[in-house]
Amino acid sequence: MRIGVLGLQGAIREHLNHINHAGHEGIVIKKVEQLEGIDGLVLPGGESTTMRRLMDLYGFTEALRESEIPMYGTCAGLILLATEVVSQESHLNKLDVCVERNSFGRQVDSFEQFLEVKGIEEKVNAVFIRAPHIEYVNDGVEILSKVEDRIVAVRQNQYLGISFHPELTDDYKIMKYFIEEIVAQYQTEYIK
Repeated sequence: MRIGVLGLQGAIREHLNHINHAGHEGIVIKKVEQLEGIDGLVLPGGESTTMRRLMDLYGFTEALRESEIPMYGTCAGLILLATEVVSQESHLNKLDVCVERNSFGRQVDSFEQFLEVKGIEEKVNAVFIRAPHIEYVNDGVEILSKVEDRIVAVRQNQYLGISFHPELTDDYKIMKYFIEEIVAQYQTEYIK
């Protein structure tokens, strides 16, 4: 499958590496027209306010709000997908969740942990850097993982959002899950 990585800001190359390791083709997406040729889209971690501005500037906001393409957001990407963000306007409104930004602390509070993630057999290596967490989910959203009582991974239909950065490790299990479970299921059920 052809999986795009939104190439405006953030850990673009790292996500491309994970797509390739999972046995699929990764493409950097810098123009709205490129969305037509992909099966799924990764919204990488980075700085969510900067990403919002760049998405608005280059026409991605409107295009992605209207699109039904499967999307996977890490950290800032999760914030972009949420329908509600504490103390900030929402952006793409794809995941019916409320997200709190920087809830795990500042850069110096970064940590790495192995997490159980529903749908993935082995634990996932997760890096938390100024990470958000999901305050609550609404109907139709499946909780996939928590750190203590904080929700850090969810799925709703063809959308996947996580608080952490697996792309900063060699562990590409979540990317494989996104492509081979979520994108594949979407293609089977919705694309004729």
